[in-house]
Amino acid sequence: MELLSILLTGGMEFLGTPIFDAKDFFTLITKTIFNLTIITIIIRYIYYPVTKNKDYLFTYFLISLTVFLLCVLLDSVKLQLGFALGLFAIFGIIRYRTDPIPIKEMTYLFLVIGISVVNALANKKISHSELVFANLMIVFVAFGMERLWLLKPELRKNVIYEKIELIVPERRAELIADLQERTGINVIRVEVRKIDFLKDTANLRIFYYENDSK
Repeated sequence: MELLSILLTGGMEFLGTPIFDAKDFFTLITKTIFNLTIITIIIRYIYYPVTKNKDYLFTYFLISLTVFLLCVLLDSVKLQLGFALGLFAIFGIIRYRTDPIPIKEMTYLFLVIGISVVNALANKKISHSELVFANLMIVFVAFGMERLWLLKPELRKNVIYEKIELIVPERRAELIADLQERTGINVIRVEVRKIDFLKDTANLRIFYYENDSK
């Protein structure tokens, strides 16, 4: 019992570091659960139902968890503001070499990083009510923008297109009309992602509204 008491109070150390600190450990668990709950609401129940893009779910959750744990565990080095700004600078310019992140996905990336940093670095100077309010405000605004204000969720598909003579800007109307005829989708805009002149094909991304067929 005496050994257990010493362990729980952080009195036992190994290489100068406490083996277990009950207060800090349970604080970490509470903060982690709260942060993951907020991130899950935003990514799984606001972002995903609109975009149906599973690829970024993995990215957002792991980046959020990694940034959160980095901030929590390195909080004691007293680099809070500089560390947070450094993370924003690093992750804010991420662009995957094979597929640059679209603006909307980059916004959600910035969002999950920001939430994780705020939740991790919140200290006694910030009350629990302020922290909860800040998180819920972000959730409500994201939900409002996706589901209430933007009434028609915008979906997208990637297609391989062989009529590359139509991808020039001055023939964009013809391109959209041809895509609508072939796909039966009321295409609202098109992005040219990649052109293969050897195969005379182009990789296009078409955008359309949910449940809005031609």
